[in-house]
Amino acid sequence: SGPPGADSGERPAITGPGAPGRRYRPPMPVIVVGADTELGRVVAAALTARDGEVRAFVTDPSSADPLRALGIKVAVGDVSDASHIEGAAHDVFSAVLMSEAASDDRERSFAASYEEVVSAWKQGVIEAGAKRILWIGPEPMPGSSETGVEYASIDSSALSAGEVASEAVRLDDLADLDNP
Repeated sequence: SGPPGADSGERPAITGPGAPGRRYRPPMPVIVVGADTELGRVVAAALTARDGEVRAFVTDPSSADPLRALGIKVAVGDVSDASHIEGAAHDVFSAVLMSEAASDDRERSFAASYEEVVSAWKQGVIEAGAKRILWIGPEPMPGSSETGVEYASIDSSALSAGEVASEAVRLDDLADLDNP
């Protein structure tokens, strides 16, 4: 059984567009920023189940090999450095941003706050050419109305890890988050 409202096609933990019955597009490159978090690993693995290039951005080098074993291209760097994010996200269609990686205890050399890390992520993925941001976290992404790209948020506190991953795959595969 799924989350409340699943039988009616409603996904209350999802904000923004993305209702069932929408058109889908062929899989295109996607990056998961924060794929070294527990939920990030689940989301990255779920994205590999369909065709299309999956990339991961991690801070912890020891988390790279298990992701590579799944066929994921991995970049290791500082999550607070917009240029690191931009390089890893070059020409992706979607960027999946794991809020936990902006607020956990990892080292950040270029940002002093959660908001500064998120701002660097937005700058990096947008400058890299991303067309869509999928935010996964218990609260909306700071400055989400200022992205200039398609945006959807998945409330990770309202769903299981598997449900979050399934929603990320579904939203990534939609042809357009704004039009059916």
